[in-house]
Amino acid sequence: MDKLEEGQVRILAIDDDEDFCYAVRRIVGRLGHGFMSAATVARARECVASGAFDLILLDVGLPDGNGLDLLPELKNLPSGPEVVIITGAGDARGAELAITNGAWDYIEKTASAKEISLTIRRVLQYHGERKKALGPEQVLSLKRDSIIGESPGMKKALDKVARAAACDANILITGQTGTGKELFANAVHANSDRSGHDLVVVDCAAMPENLAENLLFGHKKGSYTGADANSRGLIAMADRGSLFLDEIGELPLTLQKTLLRVLQEKRFRPLGGGREISSDFRLIAATNRDLDLMAEEGKFRKDLLFRIRSLHIELPRLCERDSDVKKLARYYLDHHCDRQGLDSKGVSADFFDVLAAYHWPGNVRELAHTMEHVVIAALNEPTVFPTHLPNQVRVAVVTSGLGAGKASAQASGHDYGPDGMPALSAYREMVLANYEKKYLSDLMGRTRSVKSACSVSGLSRSRLYALLKKYDLSGR
Repeated sequence: MDKLEEGQVRILAIDDDEDFCYAVRRIVGRLGHGFMSAATVARARECVASGAFDLILLDVGLPDGNGLDLLPELKNLPSGPEVVIITGAGDARGAELAITNGAWDYIEKTASAKEISLTIRRVLQYHGERKKALGPEQVLSLKRDSIIGESPGMKKALDKVARAAACDANILITGQTGTGKELFANAVHANSDRSGHDLVVVDCAAMPENLAENLLFGHKKGSYTGADANSRGLIAMADRGSLFLDEIGELPLTLQKTLLRVLQEKRFRPLGGGREISSDFRLIAATNRDLDLMAEEGKFRKDLLFRIRSLHIELPRLCERDSDVKKLARYYLDHHCDRQGLDSKGVSADFFDVLAAYHWPGNVRELAHTMEHVVIAALNEPTVFPTHLPNQVRVAVVTSGLGAGKASAQASGHDYGPDGMPALSAYREMVLANYEKKYLSDLMGRTRSVKSACSVSGLSRSRLYALLKKYDLSGR
């Protein structure tokens, strides 16, 4: 039986190869660390739910799943463990997937005990230094105006902001439209040593190509017809501050080459100017496009991509931040009430359930606009209900479960009428069933054990088992 002591460095091996686990246990034991093993994905989830780990050694081929599918879940654990993929069936594609999804390294089981021991030492040294450099006090003290949420994906992004605050490297922020890229750019600047100077914002998508060079670099008086005075340009304005190039993927190729030189030299020549001007700025860039793909297609310079991505902050989609939806909705509801000069409104019991069931293709921006719609729809009413939501939200939520709901209603003896509509009581029951099933599915997905699920939900073990059976869900 594996035992873990308080205060020990903890290592988990997720592997069904008993001989390999025994060998790793001996290596870890000699290093003086705690060790635990799990032979399946299900058992691994139980282990990580019961305690924090510093290092996880993850096999690819497991009896009940692929280890690479488990990798993002492990990387989002609150303890922030390092993950090393160890497999007997290594391949280039698997290695690429592992590294791009956050694995520290990818090595084969044919490695010697000395090589495995050395890897473990190096990973733990890195992990210890990273935790010390990015202690919780740094993240808690961040200036994060309007950045709401504590989901694993947001904590990871805020960790990167804390890291950015401690250095002067160029930052690339990526994420879908509406995920909050400009908010994070502001947070990077506000927490840096440059916060006493300007953050100059440039929307590359809205910048006319024929005027882009002029806007960025400025011009000298008389450099062209109508140039009646000197113009500093946006890069000069960012001197000692930060330059935020939003939607940098829209920057023309000709300007990308010029920008690369400016980033290297921190000097540029205004239009019509004989002498170069220096500007000490930090670059923060953002995009919702795949710059790697654009670089492969020749639409974005690879050397510029390397230069702007010294530190990469990737923002999660709102549908990956289930635990943040309620906080965000409450924040924007109060915000828009305040803007309209209204008292804060109450919320019906099922309002947040509908929000949680929606997929939010427009991310946080769509949620913010939705709450504005709700406030206007419930203008003089003290409480908001799902009926105050925009029709497209309500329709999407209801229709997403109609197939399952209809089957559930028919199984319960509730027939649809000749016009295809159920009775109101049957409709209520099937909508409730959809929400109940989603809640149970999310509950088991997050808690990973019946004991934890009972503790969180307040259900008895027997009642939980009955509900899981009703909806054909696994209790693991």
